Amino acid sequence: MNDFKDLRIVDNFYQTSSFFPMPTILISTVSENGQTNLGPYSLCFPYYIAGKSYYAMILEVRNSSNTAQNILRTKKVSLNFIPDKKKYFKEAVRLGFPGIKTEEKMKDCLFTLEQSDLGEGRPKIVQEAFQVFECTWDDSLEDAYLDQPGCLEGYEPPYRNFNGITSKFGAHFILKIDRILMKDKYYNTIINGVKASGYPPVPVDYGYRDSTHFWCSRFKKPFKEKIQAKDGDIQSVKYCATRLDPLVRFTDDACEKFVKIPRVFLKAALVQMVEIARAEDINAASPEEKAKGMIVIDAKCADKINDKRRQEKK
Repeated sequence: MNDFKDLRIVDNFYQTSSFFPMPTILISTVSENGQTNLGPYSLCFPYYIAGKSYYAMILEVRNSSNTAQNILRTKKVSLNFIPDKKKYFKEAVRLGFPGIKTEEKMKDCLFTLEQSDLGEGRPKIVQEAFQVFECTWDDSLEDAYLDQPGCLEGYEPPYRNFNGITSKFGAHFILKIDRILMKDKYYNTIINGVKASGYPPVPVDYGYRDSTHFWCSRFKKPFKEKIQAKDGDIQSVKYCATRLDPLVRFTDDACEKFVKIPRVFLKAALVQMVEIARAEDINAASPEEKAKGMIVIDAKCADKINDKRRQEKK
C-alpha cells in the first residue's frame, strides 16, 4: 500500500476526489413557455437493465436546475449523446452555466433541434446526436409525484432515498426508456455485427475538477479482446433444460447449441427460448405430444427462435 495515499472524500467526490470517466449527454426538456431546454449532464447511467417490466436510466441533478424543474413538471426527457467534436463540447459547457433562463441560453444554440414523433409535450431531440433515449420519469416510485417544481432556493425535508427530491439541493430521477433512436451507421453496427470502424466517436467527460475548466478526452478507435469462452458440458445444459417446465423438452442437438452460454445466464436464455417458442408456435413435438400440450425444441427450432430474436432486435 506504500504507493497509495489516503485522499479526503468531499462533496462531488466523483470530480474532486477521483478520476471518474462519464458520458457526455445533452438532456432536453420542455420549459414552461413550451421551448426545449438543453442541459449538459454526465451523471446519467443505466439503472434497470433486466428482469423488470421496463428499462430505465438514473439521472442525478441539481434540483433547482432548468432540467430538474422541467422534469418535475412535465416528466418527459430526451437523453442526447453527442459525438466527439471540440465545438460540441465547448457549446455543452456554455449550455451548462447555471442560472440562465432557457430563452436566453437557447437563443443562439449551436445544435439543431428536431421534433419528436412520440406525441405532443415531448422535448425536441438533438439532430447531431449519434443516439437518443426518449424517456419518461417514473414518479410512482417512492411517491415522488408528491414533489413539485418551484423551490429554487432548495427543498426542505422529508427527502426521497433514490427517486425525486433526495436532498436540499439534489434530485434523482428514474427515467423509463420509451425508445432508443440510433443513426443509421451505428444502428447497422449493432444489428449486423460490431466492428471498431462502426463505433460512434464517444467522448469521455471528467467533470468540473479544478474550478476553472471542464475536462474531456478525445475518442480513439476501440480495440477488441476475444472472450475466452469455456465450453460447458452438454449434460449441464440438459440438466437445466429438464427443470424449466415439465411440458417443455429440449433435444440433445438443441442443447449442444447452448454449451457456450455461461452457466449463470443459461436458465434465463432457455426461458426466453421457451417464451418465443410458445408465442410463435415453434414446436417440433409429435402430434401425440402436442395433444398433451408439450413443446419440443430441436436444433431447427432453436435456429428459428434465434432468427426471431434477431428480427425483434431490428
